[in-house]
Amino acid sequence: MENNQFKGIISYPVTPFRESDGQVDLPALERLIDRLVASGSHAIAPLGSTGESAYLDDDEWDRVAEASVRRVARRLPVVVGISDLTTRNAVRRARFAEKLGADAVMVLPVSYWKLTEQEVFRHYECIAQAIGIPVMVYNNPATSGIDMSPELICRMIAQIDNVTMVKESSGDIQRMHRLVQLSDGRVPFYNGSNPLALEAFAAGAVGWCTAAPNIVPQWPVALYEACLSGDMARAREVFYRQLPVLQFVLKGGLPTTVKAGLRLRDFDAGVPRSPLMPLDEPATAQLRSLLERLDA
Repeated sequence: MENNQFKGIISYPVTPFRESDGQVDLPALERLIDRLVASGSHAIAPLGSTGESAYLDDDEWDRVAEASVRRVARRLPVVVGISDLTTRNAVRRARFAEKLGADAVMVLPVSYWKLTEQEVFRHYECIAQAIGIPVMVYNNPATSGIDMSPELICRMIAQIDNVTMVKESSGDIQRMHRLVQLSDGRVPFYNGSNPLALEAFAAGAVGWCTAAPNIVPQWPVALYEACLSGDMARAREVFYRQLPVLQFVLKGGLPTTVKAGLRLRDFDAGVPRSPLMPLDEPATAQLRSLLERLDA
């Protein structure tokens, strides 16, 4: 699948857990994916930060990846999140995702020891050489412990086959402008910071990777469509309407707030896996108020 297939709203499902025993709830995951496909999203990206990938063991990760790709059933492109401390297991997961039929993988390098740029480069190179589908570079220093510069990202895209696009989640809009400058606009980049969605599209982002469609499905799509049509007055109106929800979700932690929001939307995805905790009552009441205001 060519990069131009990955445009628009790339939706990140949570990974539901059964409250009875804390195990992965695959039937709930399948229902959630159906909701996201029907929401107008343009691609589905399981096993990202929102999907609590870091808290799944290998068997759980495999079952979630398999159930997700199978349920999407080619209705939309699927980008499977790949993150692991070791290159060996990241390669294993990437190969597994490709075998399942994923259209691309999104690779987040994770650090315990501080990695050099050459070590990060080699990590991506090993993964890309092991598969034949596109690799999306995922820069999210807040969760991974690794902050990749625009210069390093563009060098990897230029020198490593299959590494073709980037999701930028540092929260720094200047990083996106720098990516455009360094690549003469040739590198597809995707916004991963919800509060920057409007600025990112204005800077040239071809898509927005977001968990927001889990709870406010029509609003991210409306923003993308307004930006795509060049109706920036409408884009600003749509963006600032949803911004309080986007800010709340980001500040409160994606798995925690999205699962609480889903429950408010009458969808039970369970609670986050420990050490994460469910959203408390005062914060849940605040989220309910924000959603009601947006729905009004």
